[in-house]
Amino acid sequence: MKRTDKEQLVTELTEKIHGAKALYYTDFTGLNVKSMTELRRRLRKANVQYVVIKNTLALRAVNESGLVGERLKGPTGIVMAKDPVEAAKILTEFAKANEQRPTVKGGLLDGASLSADQVKRLAAMPSREQMLSELGAGLQAPLGAMLGALNGLLMMFAGALDALKTQREANNSQASA
Repeated sequence: MKRTDKEQLVTELTEKIHGAKALYYTDFTGLNVKSMTELRRRLRKANVQYVVIKNTLALRAVNESGLVGERLKGPTGIVMAKDPVEAAKILTEFAKANEQRPTVKGGLLDGASLSADQVKRLAAMPSREQMLSELGAGLQAPLGAMLGALNGLLMMFAGALDALKTQREANNSQASA
């Protein structure tokens, strides 16, 4: 590969890395073409990019993007994602279904280095939508309780007014008789 081609690859990868919130390094050894195609399809469906490139070029692109990359050894695929949890879930679920392949070597999340165990913990987190719905439900519960209490007070007030009206009507009818 010519030097200009390598520089162009590094430039393209650097641009992709700038748009990503998370990078995961994977070892794809042992995956056949069919499995690799399936993994790429799942990642693409989640708007995640998967790139296989020489480690030296990958490290140069990561460093040029302003992040500090780790030394990579062996065959490496780079997963670039805007949603770090979704990408980690796809990698973990795919590895469970395919004899623990690809293996996650580590990664970067918002510039901070991640170990393989931390990526697995990210995969165990609920999705963003699920966390937002749980937050909404948590906020809604106290508001619903307050609404119920206010409604109860209004009903008591309406009952007291009705009782006062009934009492006055009874007093007026006795006074006129």
